[in-house]
Amino acid sequence: MQDSNLPGSPELVTFGESMGLFTAQDSRGLEYASTLHKSFGGAESNVAIGVARLGHTSGWFGALGKDPLGDMIYKSIRGEGVDVSQTVRGVDAPTGMMIRENTAGRTSVYYYRKGSAASRMQPDQLNASYIAGAKILHVTGITAAISPSGLACVEAAIDIAAAAGVKISFDPNLRLKLWSLEEARGVLLRLAEKADYFLPGLDELKLLYDTDDDAAIFASLSKLKAVSIVKGGPDLTYVLEQGNVTEVPYFKADNVLDTVGAGDGFCAGFIAGLLKGESAVEATRLGNLTGSMVIQAVGDWEALPTWEQVEAKLGNKAHIER
Repeated sequence: MQDSNLPGSPELVTFGESMGLFTAQDSRGLEYASTLHKSFGGAESNVAIGVARLGHTSGWFGALGKDPLGDMIYKSIRGEGVDVSQTVRGVDAPTGMMIRENTAGRTSVYYYRKGSAASRMQPDQLNASYIAGAKILHVTGITAAISPSGLACVEAAIDIAAAAGVKISFDPNLRLKLWSLEEARGVLLRLAEKADYFLPGLDELKLLYDTDDDAAIFASLSKLKAVSIVKGGPDLTYVLEQGNVTEVPYFKADNVLDTVGAGDGFCAGFIAGLLKGESAVEATRLGNLTGSMVIQAVGDWEALPTWEQVEAKLGNKAHIER
């Protein structure tokens, strides 16, 4: 990791599509809902917000339509202390949108993102100096999946970061509503080969490597240069580094309310741990804690903890109600 970042660049740089999020308030599902709760969500912006709340500088950029949803997203992310100076506005395309419902305990998400502003991002819109000045670049497979130009942006950003000695964090975030498994497999495994930190879930790896054999999966991961952080073990996260596997136990959640955003909460905690100079194992421990805190409240990013809240949790400080 670099000793310092260039002037004007935050410690973490990430980019991708953030969309307007509308959630049905009726437990019977969207068909019967008379009201929708408005917010926004996006894996990369969630991580940027999480890192900022944990005491580090972060920057997120993407392309947003010049519309009310784009205005809301832009102002909200900026209001969380995230640098949005590289975001493209006014593209002749709308901001993407997603609608979520929870019926009989099962969450479903419907996307309206085809032809969105973010899907039209081009590599020549990337600010190479901004990326090169960061300490960590975080990218996901979602941006690679939304369009050919989105994939080209991810690959270009990785090349810029690698040439500048910036560490690359990659979460595959496999979304089979965006592309087929066959399409995803080739791209995501190729990107994993370029990462310094690979952050998949165990279920994703079973699909990507086409096997349920954990030993075979870990053997494949050991061939990567990356430190692999595998989420979704039996109440633990695996850290695979230089052929050694370390099991890092979860922090038990007292009251699970919403599992959406748990992975992004983990990534934010893990990246913040690295920025604080912690080892991959200790950063994973922090990621486990932030992920467990996120699922105890509702929302994609709203429940991401602050560093003060994390310290209170680690120190078992009692909450003073009044």
